[in-house]
Amino acid sequence: MPRTSFAGSLTGPKVDVMIDLGNPFFNHTVDGFLKIGTVAATRVVAEDALSAVKKGRISSHDFEHTLKKMCKEGAYWGTIAGVYVGAEYGIERVRGHRDWKNAMLGGALTGALVSAASHKNTDKVLVDAITGGAIATAAEFINYLT
Repeated sequence: MPRTSFAGSLTGPKVDVMIDLGNPFFNHTVDGFLKIGTVAATRVVAEDALSAVKKGRISSHDFEHTLKKMCKEGAYWGTIAGVYVGAEYGIERVRGHRDWKNAMLGGALTGALVSAASHKNTDKVLVDAITGGAIATAAEFINYLT
């Protein structure tokens, strides 16, 4: 039976959480979901905190709205990140190489899947696939520079 474990650490500005689901594909996918979902939820908190400071007050309705928005945005962006990370990892395993082509294919697949789920226009799906591939490839090239 698979074992699940959880570990975390906080050193400096980097937070690293590791969840072991017993399968590297699932580990990478969940890790991407959690990291990017957390970033999205944090963005919502920052935006709504700025809004509250500008208004000079916060109500329980505003607080409840922020919590709902955090969950929605975190789940949405976390899901997209999980799909991308899982696709890139799967493509890497199938190809047997770790290079920018995995990012391009993973980004294109993710862009197409997200677009197909929300649009029925095949031209839009193709454009979003190209955009996803381009963004992922650019991010991979930038990552090589650092």
